[in-house]
Amino acid sequence: MTKMRLANVTAAQWSAGAPIGEDEPANVFGANVFGQNEQRARLPKQVFRALQRTIERSESLDPALADVVAAAMKDWALERGATHYTHWFQPLTGFTAEKHDSFYAPIGDGTAIAAFSGGELVQGEPDASSFPTGGVRATFEARGYTAWDPTSPAFLLENPNGTFLCIPTAFTSWTGEALDHKIPLLRSIEALSKSAVHALHLLGDTHVERVTTTMGPEQEYFLIDKTYYYQRPDLITTGRTLFGAKPPKGHELDDHYFGSIPERILACMMDTERELLKLGVPIKTRHNEVAPAQYEIAPIFENTNVGVDHQQLLMTVLKNVAHRYDLVALLHEKPFAGVNGSGKHNNWSMSTDGGENLLDPGDTPEENLQFLFFAAAVVKAVDTHQGLLRASVASAGQDHRLGANEAPPAIISIFLGAELENVFTALAEGRVYVSPAGEFMGLGSPALPTLPKDTGDRNRTSPFAFTGNKFEFRALGSNMSPALPNTVLNTIVAEAIDSLVEDVEAAVDAGKTVPEAISAVVGANYREHGRIVFAGDGYSEEWHAEADTRGLLNLRTTPEALPELISEQTLSTFSNYGVLSERELHSRFDVFLEQYIVNINIEAETAADIASTMLLPAALRYLRLVQETGVSVLEGEIRDLVNKFVDAINTLRGVNAVHPDGTDVEAIYMRDRVLTTMAEVREYADALERIVADDLWPLPKYAEILFIK
Repeated sequence: MTKMRLANVTAAQWSAGAPIGEDEPANVFGANVFGQNEQRARLPKQVFRALQRTIERSESLDPALADVVAAAMKDWALERGATHYTHWFQPLTGFTAEKHDSFYAPIGDGTAIAAFSGGELVQGEPDASSFPTGGVRATFEARGYTAWDPTSPAFLLENPNGTFLCIPTAFTSWTGEALDHKIPLLRSIEALSKSAVHALHLLGDTHVERVTTTMGPEQEYFLIDKTYYYQRPDLITTGRTLFGAKPPKGHELDDHYFGSIPERILACMMDTERELLKLGVPIKTRHNEVAPAQYEIAPIFENTNVGVDHQQLLMTVLKNVAHRYDLVALLHEKPFAGVNGSGKHNNWSMSTDGGENLLDPGDTPEENLQFLFFAAAVVKAVDTHQGLLRASVASAGQDHRLGANEAPPAIISIFLGAELENVFTALAEGRVYVSPAGEFMGLGSPALPTLPKDTGDRNRTSPFAFTGNKFEFRALGSNMSPALPNTVLNTIVAEAIDSLVEDVEAAVDAGKTVPEAISAVVGANYREHGRIVFAGDGYSEEWHAEADTRGLLNLRTTPEALPELISEQTLSTFSNYGVLSERELHSRFDVFLEQYIVNINIEAETAADIASTMLLPAALRYLRLVQETGVSVLEGEIRDLVNKFVDAINTLRGVNAVHPDGTDVEAIYMRDRVLTTMAEVREYADALERIVADDLWPLPKYAEILFIK
């Protein structure tokens, strides 16, 4: 048996261990969270109430109360086996960061005492010099601060050798500028709340004091056997396979999507869900996705700030738990070329402090002016800032996925559904739309129930779709923090709401009633911004041509999209709403552009090394073997491929050796020269993979990685 066949057999041999636990989900949920129940049980009433006001209304917490909260949090953590705590934050790396400090300190007599003060809870000082700042901080300027975010509950992370307390925090420079994703997200939530409350009061709902945004991201990912992962240096270093011929079978038969979940995969999913439930993450859905070895996990709606924290936790827990089952979770947007990629669908809405979803149309959309007002604000925001939304999801990995007939196109458009689009069109034309009577769908058998028929079909090609009571921003990458896209959504919708409010107030001042004013303003808004609405096939060439005539942007790659972060329009909007200053926006542009360049550079060097030290030697061994057989036709074919392969490798090393100065120019160079040369190297390598003897080829193949579970 060949080495690879032996690996296949090893990977296929898995047996279930002991059950992970028999507790009901309701008993597990939030068990490792210092949430409301623990706070109520451990804090004095006045402290508990003050903390809840901070959480629910974003009121400032009296610093004098921090010591009381810290003591209760420490006692709870120690009782659960924690020995250390950390300020858990989200720098611009896209990952989370933590520095652990012990609760215990020596007291001079050879013993130690557990202590944790309010000051330690509220503020930390990790070294900020080595985190990306985009010029906000020089490398030699090390000071940075973490600040406790009381609106996101502290939690415990368990390790086989112990437990530690995580305190969600913001991360800021010594000068007070945001070095993370949380600070601008919280600022944007406040901005939207202020604008939405003002609008609701104008519309007659004067009881609302606060509006927050909600999100429920759908996370796609791959699970592959650890045996193959550690034989793929490209997966280890870059998160995606830089080589690999397309397998004879992919997802053409549609047999994986929503199919029966393999036993080992289901065991891993259930264990992951249990860990996430303990952390208070409200997991709702699991299923097979389109590609072989691809899956999805999704929570239900929750507050956006907490939801972003939970999404970071979800990705961490998913990776950690997978190892228990000799699996590896891949979160790259395109880990396998020619195979369906992975995204993260960001379901977004707005909710009042009374629990009302402002994007829920109620009985009939045409009778709900409040819903139409807020939906119109979203349409206006997306059309006005379409380039910024595209920039918010830009990355090197995304460029392999967006617009690839498996994910939304790079052109941002909105799908409203036939019914809602008809309502807006009627308002734009100054007429009243009459909804057809409710229709029902017969299924042809008395044993099957009669189903209410939706007024419009879904559109899987739309990057921004209304799905009943929320908008689904589908263009996020699978390994991406949802913080920036949600920060952008909150901010641009706040601006759009304020603009519509001004128009409604002007119409009322001119003598219209509020309902008349809303109808007129919503109609005028749709006439101006309805170009962003599209219900057809977003993958078609016809749509690309039509989008161009409509004046919509088509920012296909990251170097094209990122400048939208620092456009005059973006700078003005984010500055006006206090979400990100000009300096903070420029810092993010610089960080993201540098990450694009560095990621491609790492991929290019990895590809050249694998090609030179693994694939080329295998091809040469096979060429020598063929030469010994004297089959001249086969020898000529292989020799020609090998020569072209060597030339391509040398070209790749050459183009990646020296880059032009200036990140703007360098990013375009990486896209146009380095990536295209990498693709050429891969073309010859994948051709050789189909010819070289199987026992000589050093990399596990797609057919093995994707189908042996």
